[in-house]
Amino acid sequence: MMKFDFLFQSSPWFIPLCFLLAGLYAFVLYQKNTNWTKKQNYLMATFRFLAVSILSMLLLSFLIRQVSQKIQKKTVVLAIDNSQSMNVVGAKVLEDLKKNLNDLKESLQEKDYEVAFATFNEENTQNLEKLQFNQKTSNLSNLLSGIKNTFEDQNLTDVVLISDGIVNEGIAPASESFKFPVHTIGLGDTIPKKDLAVKTVYANKIAYLGNKFPVQTDITSFGFEGKTANVYLKQGAKFLEKQTITFNQKEDLKTLTFNTTATQIGVQHFTVEVDFLSGEFSNRNNRQEVYIEVIDGKEKILLLALAPHPDVKALKSIIEKNENYELDVKILTENANPEITKSYDLLILHQLPDAYNTYANVFKPLLDKGIPTFFVMGNQSGVNNLNQLNQVMQINADFGENDKVTGIFNKNFKVLNFETEQMDIITKFPQISVPFGDYTLLPNSEVLLYQRVGAVQTQKPLLAMNIGAKKSAIFTGEGLWAWRLEEYQLNEKQVVIDDVISKVLQYISAKDDKRKLRVYPLKTPLSLGEKVVFETEIYNAIYEKLYNLPIKLTIKDEKGFTRNYTYSTSADNTKFEISGLPAGVYRFNASATVLGKSEQSIGEFVNQDLQIENINLTADFDVLRQVSNKTGASFFHKNEFEKLKQKILSHDVPDKIEATEDLKEMINLRWIFFLILTLLTAEWVMRKYLGGY
Repeated sequence: MMKFDFLFQSSPWFIPLCFLLAGLYAFVLYQKNTNWTKKQNYLMATFRFLAVSILSMLLLSFLIRQVSQKIQKKTVVLAIDNSQSMNVVGAKVLEDLKKNLNDLKESLQEKDYEVAFATFNEENTQNLEKLQFNQKTSNLSNLLSGIKNTFEDQNLTDVVLISDGIVNEGIAPASESFKFPVHTIGLGDTIPKKDLAVKTVYANKIAYLGNKFPVQTDITSFGFEGKTANVYLKQGAKFLEKQTITFNQKEDLKTLTFNTTATQIGVQHFTVEVDFLSGEFSNRNNRQEVYIEVIDGKEKILLLALAPHPDVKALKSIIEKNENYELDVKILTENANPEITKSYDLLILHQLPDAYNTYANVFKPLLDKGIPTFFVMGNQSGVNNLNQLNQVMQINADFGENDKVTGIFNKNFKVLNFETEQMDIITKFPQISVPFGDYTLLPNSEVLLYQRVGAVQTQKPLLAMNIGAKKSAIFTGEGLWAWRLEEYQLNEKQVVIDDVISKVLQYISAKDDKRKLRVYPLKTPLSLGEKVVFETEIYNAIYEKLYNLPIKLTIKDEKGFTRNYTYSTSADNTKFEISGLPAGVYRFNASATVLGKSEQSIGEFVNQDLQIENINLTADFDVLRQVSNKTGASFFHKNEFEKLKQKILSHDVPDKIEATEDLKEMINLRWIFFLILTLLTAEWVMRKYLGGY
């Protein structure tokens, strides 16, 4: 349905004036002409009158509003839980389910309903014959929220959720609010089966070569009271340790801890497995895998401080949060000649150099080695001496002249990723002491935090980094400890300032990658069934990107089986995809000839077989009933589709009208132009035909 009306941008009294002027013009033009008949005069005068009337009204800038209305069909969404746990009901039940859903769809469409399907992965949802129950997690709240967002503007009357009620990801679906009724159909068996399961496996993501580390696991049982079972820890095909447990009650849980030693560098694949006992319902949940990265030592950091200071303790606390760091702290006023025998990856100088450059013999040799350095200033810092040592900034200030400032995040800083909204908390931190003077950034330097005096942001850096070949950073303030205390007071956690310092340390200590060939997976770990996508970068001598070079890629699994691939890249596509890999740890070697020289890139990735869906195989219809009760809907069993159909059809919902409004200026309508052209052309042709000039 469509309707029109006019909107006036000037007084409507001008319309009669337009008609009056057009009529007067036509009357004056044709009333004295006696060469034509009266009828011919009237006809041509009418053409002129209409054309001039329309033209004059166009000058009034009329608006034409076009409103179209459409009645939306009632929509029903059939949401299907297509997770792996649904396979427990058997292939016959799932085939019957697909048939019943198709029949329900056809019955509703005959009643002029729109019917749509929804699943976890949104694939093949219109052709149920191709629907696979293979999703590795069940997130019912996310499924219903997706329907809510997708059909927000449509006449959604009912949603039907078909599920076993098992939720292992996201929040409970009944905790969310939905404006549409959610009818539920329960599949599966709510009676627990005799079963053993490796419920969880706990382990650190990182272990260090040669160190012992724990692997903890929870084993659950139902119906095996008085029985014993063996639990194994394996690495690949090798058995590392076995423990025997006895279940004391019908429903039991046992926690075990295995201690093993990291013997190989790289990602290592461990498996926890429990015996399959006679009478057990399923063995799919009798094992779980865990992947641990074994690294050869930690990144070593040396913190040299002029004297004891709360900022030194604050830095120590921040660094020790990262288990990949090994920190040594040396206070020079307590030991003027500390023994430095290690090779360090990062140097932190607190209030060094001082005004008298007292301990230059300690830190200068380290700086000369090119170790990345983070300077943290204080009231005892020697500004002139610092200017000679750093490549970040120059400060023109007299010793002892300080200013009180707060910090403010530089929103144009793009070297590291920070959430701008989170960084706003820095403006609430207490004032800290900085040298009072002029600051000049050196080439390749970027400001992360500016100094803020009161409510005024200055252009003086508070925290800046040199991102050139020799990375370094300077924090010009004294009072880092007070910032951490204030953040804890505000949020009961210390996140923002710790994140800033940690990322700065990671960036300046990171080794530059000078390889001409770089091949790496975009995501790791992967879940079984996902494609592994390799990104490829090839560079010439001045690190301009190259393309169309053949690359050989070799992938080896834990058993030593090798897969070989060859591909090339282009400016439009630098990725290479591989699918169908079994679960496990894979090591790859990519090689190419770049400008006559052989280049290599090696690495590893993990393909995990998540067993979340196999841990719990007992249906939970209470979850489904809660969702239906909360939304004013009903719960049905798998053989009650006819009742469900009648329930949907009895849901009396008013039609929803969708209206769209289109506002146009009259002068922009093409048909107006052609109407005027037609009127004037008809008049001209008639005058010429009658011998007029």
